[in-house]
Amino acid sequence: MPKVGVVLSGCGVYDGTEIHESVITLLALNRAGAEVQCMAPDMDQLHVINHLTGEEATGETRNVLVEAARIARGDIVDIATVKSGDLDALIFPGGFGAAKNLCDFAVKGIDCSVNPEVLRLTKEMVSAKKPVGVVCIAPALMAKVMGDADVNVNLTIGTDEETASALEGMGATHVSCPVQEFVVDRENKIVSTPAYMLASQISEAAEGIEKLVQEVLSLVD
Repeated sequence: MPKVGVVLSGCGVYDGTEIHESVITLLALNRAGAEVQCMAPDMDQLHVINHLTGEEATGETRNVLVEAARIARGDIVDIATVKSGDLDALIFPGGFGAAKNLCDFAVKGIDCSVNPEVLRLTKEMVSAKKPVGVVCIAPALMAKVMGDADVNVNLTIGTDEETASALEGMGATHVSCPVQEFVVDRENKIVSTPAYMLASQISEAAEGIEKLVQEVLSLVD
């Protein structure tokens, strides 16, 4: 039974993990018979968004790990405690938290930096030749990690030209991809799918994510 880490970035599309994407990922892993370990960095979110109005909740603060625990039903650990040797694969659901909390791509674009513990574990997984799946906007994080290591990787965020250009500016090769499909870089064992970068309904996101999960599991040695 492979053990797969799922990295969450809070709870809610605008300031944390996209809930549909994370639940679809967890369900697909469970149906495939994988053991799952959810994790998140123990840090404050960039900011808090009122998901009813879409406006920033001025003066509010929330912790990424505490908020992500809502999705994980409390079964979650601080990513700082996880090593690549504990896992067979790693998956990052999307949501703005991936670009605001796990890294700061949403603020700094191609000049972004990655949370130190997220960076450490991701680099460990890549070095160990263990597969990594990145969903929605999370490929931006992966483009930064791999680009800084001078490794070109094939990734997709769907078809958005501006975001695709940013990924290429960080050293990745962007591959346009429909929402129901995925892109796999077999040499680096990295799988990506657009999900809500393109999806107009949950079933469309689910189709691509479910395929990504199957592909990630197929790459486990």
